[in-house]
Amino acid sequence: MGSLWRSIAHVYFIIAFISSSALAEDPYKFFTWNITYGTIWPLGVPQQGILINGQFPGPDIDSTTNDNIIINVFNNLNQKFLLSWSGIQQRRNSWQDGVFGTNCPIPPGKNFTYKFQVKDQIGTYFYFPSMYYHKAAGGFGGLKVVSRPLIPVPFPAPDGDVTLLIGDWYKRNHTILRRTLDLGKSLGAPDAVLINGRGPNGYALTVEQGKTYRLRISNVGLSSSLNFRIEGHKMKLVEVEGSHTVQNIYDSLDIHVGQSYSVLVTADQPPQDYYLVASTRFTSPILTGYGVFRYSNSQKAVSGSIPGGPTIQVDWSLNQARSIRWNLTASAARPNPQGSYHYGNITITRTLKLASSSAIINGKQRYAMNGVSFQRPDTPLKLADYYNIGGVFAVGGIPDSPDGRSAYLQTAVIDGDYRAFIEIVFQNYEDTIQSWHLDGYSFFVAGMDGGEWTQSSRASYNLFDAVSRCTTQVYPKSWTAVLLTLDNAGMWNLRSETWERQYLGQQTYLRVKSPVKSLRDEYDIPLNALLCDAARGRSRTPQP
Repeated sequence: MGSLWRSIAHVYFIIAFISSSALAEDPYKFFTWNITYGTIWPLGVPQQGILINGQFPGPDIDSTTNDNIIINVFNNLNQKFLLSWSGIQQRRNSWQDGVFGTNCPIPPGKNFTYKFQVKDQIGTYFYFPSMYYHKAAGGFGGLKVVSRPLIPVPFPAPDGDVTLLIGDWYKRNHTILRRTLDLGKSLGAPDAVLINGRGPNGYALTVEQGKTYRLRISNVGLSSSLNFRIEGHKMKLVEVEGSHTVQNIYDSLDIHVGQSYSVLVTADQPPQDYYLVASTRFTSPILTGYGVFRYSNSQKAVSGSIPGGPTIQVDWSLNQARSIRWNLTASAARPNPQGSYHYGNITITRTLKLASSSAIINGKQRYAMNGVSFQRPDTPLKLADYYNIGGVFAVGGIPDSPDGRSAYLQTAVIDGDYRAFIEIVFQNYEDTIQSWHLDGYSFFVAGMDGGEWTQSSRASYNLFDAVSRCTTQVYPKSWTAVLLTLDNAGMWNLRSETWERQYLGQQTYLRVKSPVKSLRDEYDIPLNALLCDAARGRSRTPQP
């Protein structure tokens, strides 16, 4: 009988996975990744890095919308390991999200196969390791989703498509950084800014005169907002995290932690080498990473001073952010199809005003949302919820608005009503810029401004063509408001993209449960799911 049930469960899983793929004939792409430590030299000194198939940064994932992605990850580190897919909406499938709230980590010497579909998400994303501060050692890479031939995009096909991973970097080993945080101390400022894993003047992009290139730029760093620019060249913005944008022209772009942008750049200047620059914003001192934008027929090497960019001007960045709007004439696939075209006419059913704070709890540095600093449990929240394991997390532990309470530790989860249309206000009372991300969703960035958010602030919202994305910045002493429909069932991580803050408690999970158990709303547990701690030994067969 046990053999019969295993056979039935296997068939059930295959049916569920094919159903998740929408069409059985959608293509599959298979990858085998070996995760190892290796010596890297991004700043001219040897460091221990995390490599994927011997590469730092890791290999790019090039996919087409509706592709089924199968990635077999072998963990050859001496620590547990997880990969997450920033911006990829795992529709009805938080089982593949790759954060500890939803997945048991891959033990050393073991493997796990991720299975997900990039469904209707034409755009620019990246992947990264989500545990143990591994992100500070590498393990990240680019992930792009291009359109099928029958789906036009709102610009001519470029002559080249280039991934640029920019981010701040520490010389210290990631284990030292993590130990520093565990002792309740802050990390301090990073040491440098890298471009595709290279330090100053270590990266070169060769282009041909007269041709146009799509640059997919992601800030994969730990804490710093970056300004990106190319000496002597304009950038046409065309896409932000899966949304085609109004095609404004910029001299430089602020790209905050966790954000991804696509720009078109034409090599229309005299044939020589030009600086390609990413520098920190709102910091003192300013850190600058630079490479070379090199014409193939270059007659002159880069020389002179690196072109400067904006430094601490909040208003400059705020005005630029407001100028980034959704391209409503684009015919490509759009995120969140239910209500996307008229989101401004949908009634808000709930407002979450989440205020960030820094606090000392039990003598150690922590960070909190509405006074609650997230304490990571031993058992992933998704597994605890699926198997009805009590005592792992507290639903409703975070109040819907700040109430002045002193900060405390709790494994708190926000309960969301399935298909409710909600408003999340990120309120920043601090002097630092912040960046926030929600897994499993894109949201409409409806408004942002300085000061305290009140209900009257809604009068300033863009309710027509606000860009839909998954990561948004919040300026110092300011607020940002986003709108979204909770139409993706699962357990989804809502976190600060400033990794020190995330690690020390500035995160939570949004639980969205369908009122009925149906594969149309949420897939069942994968048969290959890793089970750990209180979930160890449980059955992976579908639960009644």
